[in-house]
Order: sequence, then structure tokens, then C-alpha cells
Amino acid sequence: MARLALFAVFACCAAANAAKAGNDEPLTFNANSVGRPNSGAPIELWRPAAAGAVPAVLILHGCGGVSASHRSWAARVAGWGWAAAVVDSFRPRRVMSTCNGGGEPTPNTRAQDAYSAAIFLRTLPDILPNAIGVIGFSHGGSTVLQAVQADRVKARPGAQPFQAAVAYYPGCNPDPPYKVAATDLLILIGKDDDWASAANCEKQVNGKRNFEHPPQIKVYPGAVHDFDAGGTLRWANDHMLGGNPEAAADSFKMTQAFLAAHFKN
Repeated sequence: MARLALFAVFACCAAANAAKAGNDEPLTFNANSVGRPNSGAPIELWRPAAAGAVPAVLILHGCGGVSASHRSWAARVAGWGWAAAVVDSFRPRRVMSTCNGGGEPTPNTRAQDAYSAAIFLRTLPDILPNAIGVIGFSHGGSTVLQAVQADRVKARPGAQPFQAAVAYYPGCNPDPPYKVAATDLLILIGKDDDWASAANCEKQVNGKRNFEHPPQIKVYPGAVHDFDAGGTLRWANDHMLGGNPEAAADSFKMTQAFLAAHFKN
């Protein structure tokens, strides 16, 4: 009964946010937005076993909303010794999916959600305010591409650049490419991904080698969309999805090392 009552509070707060903001405006977060792992709160906060203030990593879901895979990622990040915040951009807006293309919230709007979540996390005593990173997947990966842009940061009062950003199989658009990056970015994508183009991401990265924050990329041969999430190959939304254990394991190591190096700065 207590769990039901707690969930009702979260649902109420999420609905209030949606009614206040609208689907094309950024969400805002406060203490009432945060819940335990698997709670369904707008921010599910996973804390590591270590005591004291630690870095934090935002987890940004794909076009289908928060899934077990994103929660597995949060548990993985907590196992690395950092806090993980699964940010739900859909349910507070009463959105179920954007997998059929178009609609709100867009990656640009969700980037502003990410800044809002980071602004709130910086108020918590057990989060290091200058060590907040972000990982996004698919639609969330496209959100990361928006969130690393300097002009997007400036558009949100109180926002700061993320310490580091990782985009799994994002929708890259090299023409025109993003302008000036405020954050170091790592893109991880499958060569055989038929939903997000590895070739487009390579073009986007190759055009920015001289940036102050040059993006990096690793393309996994034989891997498709959702290669990190496990499961057998399958068709969904007219695209091939499925896990690739070798690519997934390597991407976990790369992500951990990339974030750890930046959290030390």
C-alpha cells in the first residue's frame, strides 16, 4: 500500500510537470521528482555503495521510453562507483513513444530536460557538482548530440556543460553538422545499424577533428541497433534490433574509461 501511495505521488508530480510545461517545453525537476530504482519516478536515482560525494551520470532513454535495458545501465554505472539518474522525458508528458518518427519531445527539447536534471542533481550533497556525465541511447543518443552543443547549453539558464557525453547509435546529421561542442563526446554505433547511420556519424566526427572538444567514434562490425541491450536479432518498427555480446562488452569498457578519465579532470 505504501508503494502504491508513493507511486501516486510521483504520478501526480509528473502530471503537474506535463500540464505546466507542455510537450515542447523543458521539464523541471525537484525533490518530489526523484524516486528509488524501478519506481517509475521522473528521475530514478541509483546510488553506489561508496559513501561520500560521487560523480553522477544521466541515462537518457530511447524512442520507446524507459526500459529494463536503461535500468540495467543505471545499475552498471552504480557498480562503477557513480550515481546514475534515469531521466524519463516521456511519462511526465503522457507520451508513450516517438518510434514512428516526429512528435514531441524532440531531442532538442530533451536536451533541455537533461540540463534541468543536472541542475537539480547539483543541489544534492552526495553528488559532485562538477562531475556529471550523460549517456543516451537512440533517440536519447540524438539528445546527447544536442546536449553537447554550446548554443544549447546557453539556451538553458543555469545550465553547465556536461563533463563527458556518450551517445549510443544516435541519429547523426553531418550536413549541416553540429557547430561548436562544449563537451567531449564518444559515439558508439553498429556498422550494420539500419536505423541510425554509422556512415553519417563518421562524417560528423571526421569534420570536427580540430574542435576544442573533438568527438570520437567507434563503429562495431556486425552490430545493429540496440547492440548493448542483449537479446536475439529481431525486427521491430521495421528495423533490425538485437544484442552483440562482443560489441556490448567492449562498449561498456570504453564508456567506463571515457567517463572516468573526464571525472578525474
